[in-house]
Amino acid sequence: MSLKLGVNIDHVATLRQARYAETPDAENVEPDLLAAASECERAGAHGITVHLRADRRHIQDRDVQRLRESVMTKLNLEMGNTPEILAIALQILPEDVCLVPENRREVTTEGGLDVIRNFKQLEPTIQRLQSAGVRVSMFIDPSPGQVEASKKIGADAIELHTGAFANATGKAREQELKYLAEAAVFADELQLQVNAGHGINYTNIRDILRLPHLAELNIGHSIVSRATFVGMETAVREMLAAMRDYCA
Repeated sequence: MSLKLGVNIDHVATLRQARYAETPDAENVEPDLLAAASECERAGAHGITVHLRADRRHIQDRDVQRLRESVMTKLNLEMGNTPEILAIALQILPEDVCLVPENRREVTTEGGLDVIRNFKQLEPTIQRLQSAGVRVSMFIDPSPGQVEASKKIGADAIELHTGAFANATGKAREQELKYLAEAAVFADELQLQVNAGHGINYTNIRDILRLPHLAELNIGHSIVSRATFVGMETAVREMLAAMRDYCA
């Protein structure tokens, strides 16, 4: 099975909000989120990922609804565990939901979800989503305890937070890669699907591809950044080309 790519288009919306925060649904607003998603799919992306944050800093409710109606591959909704966002997810019914931690002061997601500490709060959310036919993954740091808790809570998959690896250098990066590999092996033993994401780019993906048992990568910022120079389709195709020789 080939390694799949989910493209996170949050930062296409970030660019739109820089000028049209008060009128994101007005006619001729640009860039058009649906056009971006369509180009990603046309280039071969296996899914579209968006994070509907509580503060609506980039993706808006209407964006998720319109994407649900137009995405031809699959829609992966990243969300914090709040009643408001859960209600939207149950209305929209994306194929996948990835539960993530959320801090209003952070620029981007800073770490993995603490499934162990938040087990009781997360469990009913997972059950409601799965009862509605939505697959659920947990965005976690590469910790054996968090992997085990994700299995116990009934998640379908984990998404390993690769941010610490992406920010490290030298021996520290190799150590982070080791943690990721060990977590991937453990998750596979527990029959959890293994995804990964955060801070992956066209350079460090070479090391990410050393990890075993990966099913899907979710990559956003690097692809959107590259797209400003070469266009979205080319940026996605280049990332897919970098992923082509992966062997689980």
